[in-house]
Amino acid sequence: MRILFKLSIFIFVISGCTGTAYQKSGLTGGFSETKLGENMYQVNFRGNGFTSRERAADFTLLRSAELTINEGYEYFSITSGESSTDISFHKTPARTRTDFNATTYGNSYTNTAQTYGTARTRTTGGQVYSVSSPRQSNTIIMFHEKPDDIEPYDARFIYQSIRKKYGMNEDS
Repeated sequence: MRILFKLSIFIFVISGCTGTAYQKSGLTGGFSETKLGENMYQVNFRGNGFTSRERAADFTLLRSAELTINEGYEYFSITSGESSTDISFHKTPARTRTDFNATTYGNSYTNTAQTYGTARTRTTGGQVYSVSSPRQSNTIIMFHEKPDDIEPYDARFIYQSIRKKYGMNEDS
């Protein structure tokens, strides 16, 4: 139990108490994708406990736009999407300490002594914290040209817009 708690603290420290970065899926979350067809992908993003639902949705869109551009397409459409939240509970270790003070009055040799005392017990820790981690999943279809029957996303516009929103340069 102590190792699990220390590992949880370590994960929070290395994540810098910020939402999940735009990165491939790893220990603190990130994106992943599965190619479903020539121009179709399942795009997923898993956030950590500091990631907002908005950030998870944005980074899923960003990865969709990036894949579309990398595959040589201009537009993409989301055919299905799912948003969920993983909730986990973590309990801090509890520690109990008892302090006892005793005073003896009288003569202990003649069995006339009396002992009086006080004890004070304090417990710290043992709090339970819930951690909510958002997940977003989109199935996308990519297009070379803008289709007439649907209103798709412009991949380059989405790519630039979301990167600007989060202050991401081309190297990040």
